Amino acid sequence: MALLAVLALALAGLLGLTSTSGTAAAASGDYTQSVTPLGASQAQITFTPTTPALYVDVHYLINGTGQQNFRMTDAAGSWTRTVGSLTTGTLVEYWFTYEKNGPQYDTPHFSYTQGAAGGPGQVATPAFSPAGGSFPSAQSVTITDATAGSTIRYTLDGSLPTASSTLYTGPITVAASATVQAVGSAPGLTDSPVAAATFTIGGSTTGCPTQSDTPDFGPNVHVFDPGMSSAAIQSQLDAQFAQMKDTTTAQFAENRVADLFKPGVYTVEDNVGFYTSVAGLGQNPDDVTINGHVTVDAFNASDAGNATQNFWRSAENLAINPAGGDRWAVAQAAPLRRVDVHGDLQLYPASYGWASGGYLADTKVTGQASSASQQQWYTRDSSLGSWSGGVWNMVFSGTAGAPATTFPNPPETTLGTTPVSRDVPYLYLDGTGRYRVFLPALRTGASGPSWAGGSTPGSSRAMSRFYVVKAGDTATTINAALAQGCDLFVTPGVYHLDRTLNVTKADTVVLGIGYPTFVPDNGANAMQVADVDGVRLKGLLFDAGTTNSAALLTVGTTGSSASHAADPTTIQDVFFRIGGEIAGRATTSLIVNSSDAIIDDIWAWRADHGNAGTVGWGVNTADHGLVVNGANVEATGLFVEHYQKEEVTWNGQNGRTIFFQNEMPYDVPNQAAWTGPSGANGYAAYKVGAGVTSHEAWGLGSYCYFNVNPSVNAYHAFEVPAAAGVRFHDTFTVSLGGKGTITHVIDDTGAITPTGSTVPSNVVSFP
Repeated sequence: MALLAVLALALAGLLGLTSTSGTAAAASGDYTQSVTPLGASQAQITFTPTTPALYVDVHYLINGTGQQNFRMTDAAGSWTRTVGSLTTGTLVEYWFTYEKNGPQYDTPHFSYTQGAAGGPGQVATPAFSPAGGSFPSAQSVTITDATAGSTIRYTLDGSLPTASSTLYTGPITVAASATVQAVGSAPGLTDSPVAAATFTIGGSTTGCPTQSDTPDFGPNVHVFDPGMSSAAIQSQLDAQFAQMKDTTTAQFAENRVADLFKPGVYTVEDNVGFYTSVAGLGQNPDDVTINGHVTVDAFNASDAGNATQNFWRSAENLAINPAGGDRWAVAQAAPLRRVDVHGDLQLYPASYGWASGGYLADTKVTGQASSASQQQWYTRDSSLGSWSGGVWNMVFSGTAGAPATTFPNPPETTLGTTPVSRDVPYLYLDGTGRYRVFLPALRTGASGPSWAGGSTPGSSRAMSRFYVVKAGDTATTINAALAQGCDLFVTPGVYHLDRTLNVTKADTVVLGIGYPTFVPDNGANAMQVADVDGVRLKGLLFDAGTTNSAALLTVGTTGSSASHAADPTTIQDVFFRIGGEIAGRATTSLIVNSSDAIIDDIWAWRADHGNAGTVGWGVNTADHGLVVNGANVEATGLFVEHYQKEEVTWNGQNGRTIFFQNEMPYDVPNQAAWTGPSGANGYAAYKVGAGVTSHEAWGLGSYCYFNVNPSVNAYHAFEVPAAAGVRFHDTFTVSLGGKGTITHVIDDTGAITPTGSTVPSNVVSFP
C-alpha cells in the first residue's frame, strides 16, 4: 500500500513521549524502548526486544515531513540509532519494525518534542475490568495501570486516546455498546501501547428488533419492475450512466447507485458506470432476463480505448441474451457473479485496448469467453462453452470448459476444483413479494456454478433481521443494530465513521450494494470482526481517512486459534483504497487473524492516481495490503497494489492463494527510500513468513513500473522460506515498459525482468 509507512523516530523530551497510534501486531511485552538526548541537536533512541531479533528498523518524520527509515545498530541485544539536526521544539513521530521468530511486527506510533532530558522505559499497557464482552445491562468499568505514578486517559468513541482525552479518575459507566480505548502516561517514560476493550450492552438478552420485509432502501437504490415500460427504465439507466461514466470526473466522486430488477424479462441496454451495482432479484439467475446487454467498455475519449481504470462496478444474479455477445471490459473491483450469459462474453474493450481485470464466478457462458487484450483474469466455479486468449495470467479453478494448464505459453493455469468456496449472500424477492437474503452453503472441491442443478444450496434469512443502513446512519446507530443482533444491509452511500464498527456475533451478515463506502475520520480502525463462526462480509469499500488507521478491517483477534472450518468467515467483493479521493492513510488494509477464513475477490489499492493532493510517496501512506495470521486461510482472487512495504504478508500455516495480481508502488523516489529489512532492494510483493512450513499458491504475477525513478530495483517479488511444504506454481514478474527492474521472481530464482521491454520472467514451479 502507501509508501513505506509514515513511521517516526522519537525521543524522550521536554513534553515527554506520547503514543499517537497503535497496531495489533505488536505486544507490549515484546520490547522496551527509551530515548537519551545527546545534546541540543541529537538524541539516541534505543529498542530492546525481549526475544533476540534478527533486525530492528526505526522510521520517523520530523515535524510531519521527510520520512526516514533506518536499520538500527545491534549493541549486545539493544538496538540504537542517533537522530541529528534537532532543535528545541522539533516534533519527531516514530515507530519500530522488528523481527520475532520469523514474522515481523510494527509497534505503535509515538511522538516526542525535543527540548529536555527524559528517562528510559515505557508505561505498562492499561487493563480493563471487566475485560470486555457482551452484557445484559450497563457495566462499571475499571481501568488500571501497573506503572507507579501513571495517569490514564481514555475514549469511548473509537478514536485513539491522546493527552487531551478524558482523564480517568475512577470507574466509568458503559451504558451502551462501545469500544473503550486507554493509554497510560508517566513523567520520563514512553506512553503505553493503546489498550482497547469492546463492550456489547444488551446484545446477550435481546434479539434484533423486527425490521420491515419490504424496506425503503433510499434514493440510491432503483428497483425496476417488468410492468414498467422499457422506455422508462432505459431513460433512468441512461441518466444515471451519464452521471457515472466519465473516468475523469466520476472515478473519485461520491455518487453511488444500485439497479435492482424484479423477476421478469426486460428489453434494455444497461451501460454500467462507476460505483454501480446491477443485480437481479430472483432466487436464481434465470429468474431475471435482460434481452440486451449489460456492458462495460472504454466509454470515454479520455480512456484512449483502454479499460485499465474501469474500477468499482458489478453485475450479478441475472441472465443476459446479448446479440453479438456481452462485453465486460473491466479492471479491478468489478466482479461478474451468478450470471447466465446466453452467448459470448468479451472481457476486453471493443477497441482492443488494454484492460486490467478481472474476476468471474458462479457463472455460465454458453458461448466463448474471450480475453484478447485483457492482461489477467480469474474465473472460479463456472461453466464456459470455450475460452480464448491470454496475455500474462489467466487462472481458472472449478471451471468446466477452461483450457488446460499451459503456463507460460499461453499463460493459462487451471485447477480442476476450488478447494473451499462459498458463494456470496444476495438479496431476492420471495413468492409473496417480501425481500429475503439467500446464504449459499459452503462447498469443498467445488466445480461449476452453484445453481447448475436448479437452485443454489443454502439457507434463506428474512429481511426482518436486517437493519438497513442508509443516509443519516452513523457508527453509533450501526453499532447499536449490531449489538442487538441485527444483520446489516448497507445501501449505496459514503458513511463517515467516528469509531470502529464492531461485529461481535457469529453468523452476522454485512451485505452492501452499490459500493457503500466506510471512511474512518479520526484514525480509528473502520471495522473489527470478532473471532467467531460464519460472519459474511460482501460488497463493501473501505476508504482510508486522512488520519492514519492501524488497520481498516481486522477479522479475528491477535492470537486467534479456534477452528472455523465448518462455518468460516468470508470476505467477498470487499475493497480497500488509500488515497485517490482524499489523502488517506492506513498502515494495513486487511488483517486476518481468524483461522479458515475465505478471502474471495478483494482489491487493496494504494492509489497511484487521483484528485490533486491525494497521492504521493509521503501523502497516501500505507505499508501492507493484507496480513494473514490465521491458519488454513484461502484467497481466491487476490488483487493488491502499490503498498510501500510487503504488500501481502502470510504468517499463518496451510494458506492457499489461487490467483494474485500485483503492481509494486510506482512512486518510489529513490532506492534508499525503498530498501527492505535485510538490506535487499525493495520489498517483496508477497511474503510467506519465515516460520511457515505449509503454503501453496497458483497463478501469481507482480509488475513494476517505477516511473518516478526508473533506476529503482526490487530484488525479488516473492519471498518464501525454504520448506518442502511451501510451493508456488506459475509465478512471474514483468516490468511495464521497462520502467525499473525486478532481479528475481521468487527468492533467488528467476531471471531479471528485461530492460526496455514488457516481457515476463517466469517460474513454472518452485521449489
